[in-house]
Amino acid sequence: MDFLSAFLQYFFSGVANGSIYILIALGFNIIYNATGIINLAQGEFSVLGGFVMYTLSVKWNIPVPLAFLLTVLVVGTVGGLFERTAINPLKKPTVITLIIITIGGSILLRGISMNIWGKYPLFVPQFSSAGPIKIMDAVIQVHTIWILGITAVVVSLLYLFFEKTITGKAMRACSEDREASQLMGINVSWIVFLSFVLSAALGGVAGLVYTPMASMQYSMGAILGLKGFITSILGGLGNSMGAVMAGLLLGLFETFSAAYISSVYKEPITLALLLIVLFVRPSGILGRSDVARLKEF
Repeated sequence: MDFLSAFLQYFFSGVANGSIYILIALGFNIIYNATGIINLAQGEFSVLGGFVMYTLSVKWNIPVPLAFLLTVLVVGTVGGLFERTAINPLKKPTVITLIIITIGGSILLRGISMNIWGKYPLFVPQFSSAGPIKIMDAVIQVHTIWILGITAVVVSLLYLFFEKTITGKAMRACSEDREASQLMGINVSWIVFLSFVLSAALGGVAGLVYTPMASMQYSMGAILGLKGFITSILGGLGNSMGAVMAGLLLGLFETFSAAYISSVYKEPITLALLLIVLFVRPSGILGRSDVARLKEF
């Protein structure tokens, strides 16, 4: 394979990985904007998405489009239940308390996943039976195109939701000033609940598109959550466009470093990139330097 063909193959692989990170990072951003906290259970929603998709499409033979929608619905419902049972009953908890609760939620979801689906990797067939696409000597899996297309659709729908709908604008208002939003008649409790539902659903989408590409295991929530969190930080915590840019950058950086340097150093190189970006621009690529969100919920 010549250099250009290899470059194209690595490029598409990197963009596919980056798209997974984008979906998870957007989930982080939605909850952060609505509540000011970091949901450390976000990676577990991705694992749950992969497992639910496996059960529906492989075990129960439900058609992929319907299994996709049901998976998003199930994982979003779990996110909403988590908020109603673990977050909502608390009266003016500190941010640290809420973060600890999300850690507990992560441990709980991981244990549930292990007991229901076991400790071994599970696979979901690719969404299409079509053969790989050849560009020169580069071989691009069709599922890579699915990942890119689904991510593009999700990002576009989120943009329309936040820019064109009353509920989306209410969520944006809460991210700017919760107290003022409440005084204007916005139901902040409902907005927080909705943010957890949307965040979990995004994690579910990330997991169900990731599983046909690399399989899913109960212990993968930590690494997926970490990659999504790094993407969110690199892009500027709370900034969706920054998350898109950072996800693509991180995916490409990982893939090319593994291909041209060594896969052994992929993770350290990724962390080095995070440190360099934060040293040069602590607020992230598109983050605001005046953001200070550590406050009481």
